[in-house]
Amino acid sequence: MKITASRWLLGVMCVAASCVQPALAASAAATAHTSQIDIRNFAFAPKTLTVPVGTRVVWTNRDDEPHVIVSAGALFTSSHALDTSDSYAVTFSKPGTYAYFCSIHPMMVGSIIVQ
Repeated sequence: MKITASRWLLGVMCVAASCVQPALAASAAATAHTSQIDIRNFAFAPKTLTVPVGTRVVWTNRDDEPHVIVSAGALFTSSHALDTSDSYAVTFSKPGTYAYFCSIHPMMVGSIIVQ
């Protein structure tokens, strides 16, 4: 039997008698670079987050008050007003340190370090 590249790849993806479909494997790889920041008690948690280039960072408001995510220096687009349970996401494609704050509550500050 001739082994084609696609058949070999499928064989590599089969582990411990359970086989992962290529589309599912790609989907799992895509979610591997997502990080979460919760907005809770008028603070960002974590306050500082270090991620690799290409990571999608998702902020989710867990407070009862709205919050607006704003990049210091306008390095990424600001969010709309996030009500309770609303989320906002930014994908960071360049290394650097990205400081941000809540424009409604400016004492709320955080930073993303992209390596």
